[in-house]
Amino acid sequence: MPQSSSAKKHGSEQPDVAGPTPKSLRTKMMKTTDDSEKKSLKKQLKDVEISVPVVYGSAAFWLGKKASEFQSHKWTVYVRGATNEDLGVVVKRAVFQLHASFNNPTRVMESPPFELSESGWGEFEIAITLHFHSDVCDKPLHLFHHLKLYPEDESGPMSIKKPVVVESYDEIVFTEPSEGFFARVQNHPAVIVPRLPPGFSLPPPVPIEDVDRRKRGDTKDNPLNQWFTNFSEADELLKLAAARQQVQAHIARLRRQLSVVDGQHQQLKTSSDL
Repeated sequence: MPQSSSAKKHGSEQPDVAGPTPKSLRTKMMKTTDDSEKKSLKKQLKDVEISVPVVYGSAAFWLGKKASEFQSHKWTVYVRGATNEDLGVVVKRAVFQLHASFNNPTRVMESPPFELSESGWGEFEIAITLHFHSDVCDKPLHLFHHLKLYPEDESGPMSIKKPVVVESYDEIVFTEPSEGFFARVQNHPAVIVPRLPPGFSLPPPVPIEDVDRRKRGDTKDNPLNQWFTNFSEADELLKLAAARQQVQAHIARLRRQLSVVDGQHQQLKTSSDL
């Protein structure tokens, strides 16, 4: 891989893994409608949202003794389901825009899993564009990921076994989805759909051409799976509960300290009055 203008020379001792980006983003997408669609609003579900949690990031392995000045790491950049499910039911293709110094810097992935692997020595920003199926959204979503080869903490030796992993979470929200889109994804594990009102019936799902014939793009068997960040709601709640306990314990200690100080102050006041 050719060099990048933002590349960083590696030191002799660095640790294994960089931390993930916190779970926070929520991107709303809306499908535009032409005149014929506007005349038939029953094709769209008003006040309904469909959510697709996704994770995009990279994993970079140091090549160790095989590393050279211009080939120090092998890395993979990817977009995956937050629970490693197949995103092909929503995403039609993903476009990765690499640094201009690469041969063929625009890489198009027409089917899941949406990932690509390369090697080199430079850190740079990768633009990722997701294109959706026609019944999902006609506007692409642009994401940006900074490829990291070196961990934040520069203490400790570099490892060829553990990669530097940096991931970001985003929840793509599709507002007012079509009935067909809703029906097609309502039982898919990668998609979060709301409950419809009782008695509301949907048309039978219509498979998108080629999607059902593709190999499933689950990343559960991906060799990088062991390094993926777990963005589950349960883990988030456990972290919040632990943080809340720490804060409460700290407040309790401060109250005890203030009580001791108040007692000492009262004793001094009583002594001075005598």
